[in-house]
Amino acid sequence: MERMAFMKHVCALIGKYFGIIAIIFLILGLTTPTSFSWVMGKFLGVPVLSLFLGIIMFGMGTTLNLSDFALILKQPKNIFFGILAQYFVMPFLAFVLSHAFQLEPALAVGVVLVGTCPGGTSSNVITFMSKGDVAFSVTMTSISTLISPIMTPLLTYLILGQSIAFDPVGMFISIVQIVIIPIILGLAVKKFLPALAATANDYLPAVSSIAISLLIAGIIGASRNAILNSSAIILLVVILHNVLGYALGFAIGKLTGMSWKQMVAVSIEVGMQNSGLATGLAKVHFASMPLAGVPGAVFSAWHNISGAVLAYVYSNYLNKRFDSHYGEDV
Repeated sequence: MERMAFMKHVCALIGKYFGIIAIIFLILGLTTPTSFSWVMGKFLGVPVLSLFLGIIMFGMGTTLNLSDFALILKQPKNIFFGILAQYFVMPFLAFVLSHAFQLEPALAVGVVLVGTCPGGTSSNVITFMSKGDVAFSVTMTSISTLISPIMTPLLTYLILGQSIAFDPVGMFISIVQIVIIPIILGLAVKKFLPALAATANDYLPAVSSIAISLLIAGIIGASRNAILNSSAIILLVVILHNVLGYALGFAIGKLTGMSWKQMVAVSIEVGMQNSGLATGLAKVHFASMPLAGVPGAVFSAWHNISGAVLAYVYSNYLNKRFDSHYGEDV
């Protein structure tokens, strides 16, 4: 029992300090790139990247209930505008930033993939820390993820298809394999083996955090030389993409009449992307462009740090300031 309690404590710490861990792995990828070359390889014929992403999505599935989607029926307008913001703001920003900074094709591909992927799973945790509408955040993440096999290839093609050749049908199949099937398996475990799912949820967030950190180290290590030659541009574009996503997500929530807590949730949901998925898709579908995975890897590390800072600002300053104005207990 003491060993289990210790393991749960360790896993909780990993989840809490994921942003710092991601930065450490990013630095390790830069300083000892060969140590993580196996991440870019295969295990039993399956890309290790895809296996890691499947584990992450399975973990997400075990946290969901079919009742999570009931909010669609209760608040269809707000959910619609939230998903619209998710799949408009970040792809639009990706297009604008890629052209504004005249990114080379590989980096442009990576930025666009970050923009066209669904919301990140860590957004739900950050929304909770921000005292936003967690149910709203979970619903947005779930729906944007479930429709990603259609939306991500479609939007990527609309932005890149004319200039960079790729297979949108193949991307659709990849997302179904990497995202949808593991989520369905996770939902099945939650439904038919609830005790197992409850136990797994003590550990899976930490496993997902380590998996994402290894993805970051692998991608960064594989592109080390190119990153060192253009790191300032990559970092600046990633920061702008993320921060502008927060701001525009919040603005859309306000313009469409959402509550304060929902504005907080949309802000975070739009700004925090499933950049791990973007990294995996870059590896599979743009293998000839090693740098295409770099924006996703850098975004994974950065958005967890910025998310933690944003949560602190919301919970300690903005929520208190706007409590009486919006009439909510925040």
